[in-house]
Amino acid sequence: MAEGREAGHEVGVGPWEGPWPEGEQWDPELLEHGDRRNVLDRYRYWRHEAIVAELDTRRHEFHVAIENWQHDLNIGTVVRSANAFLAQEVHIIGRRRWNRRGAMVTDRYQHIRHHPSVEDFVEWARAEDLPILAVDIFPDSVPLETYELPRRCVLVFGQEGPGLTAEVHAAAEATLSIEQFGSTRSINAASAAAIAMHAWVRRWVFGQVAAPAGRQP
Repeated sequence: MAEGREAGHEVGVGPWEGPWPEGEQWDPELLEHGDRRNVLDRYRYWRHEAIVAELDTRRHEFHVAIENWQHDLNIGTVVRSANAFLAQEVHIIGRRRWNRRGAMVTDRYQHIRHHPSVEDFVEWARAEDLPILAVDIFPDSVPLETYELPRRCVLVFGQEGPGLTAEVHAAAEATLSIEQFGSTRSINAASAAAIAMHAWVRRWVFGQVAAPAGRQP
């Protein structure tokens, strides 16, 4: 789907009406021709670099990583969610190339780092003193809903189907699972990533502490 169109409808705004605003953040071309990008209204007519710079002043302290050994189509959606929840960075482990279609151009506003191997990723995380938290279903998984997420961390997700590799599982400080109530064994990787990111936001932006294990809603 091209930037500026959602469900076949043109979005955004036309050319600026009236005297042009002053400031380095404004893009003369967008002011003249209109802004059809998939951005919040507050960023209409802003230069791309100005939007990224403003986001950098507010990024949250969690990172997101996803393994990419089979060109997982979920990666674009994970990047889009990471942009929505303002993750510090997105890390692609494995193949450098990934399908950007699901990102809806949000990858232009999100810092993305590539790691050719799990070893390289783990080395980076430890150098940054960032706990690695794997999100997948393993025998040792603990519920995301009751886990006390640290402020600084990197949430790691596996590709659709195989899930996380044994190497990432072994390197993780903890492995978290998302409670399910239906018949399916697992949920979509991109959906799991969005749920985990929102759990971090609830804890550290809204201050909602996880309930102790065993407590019923």
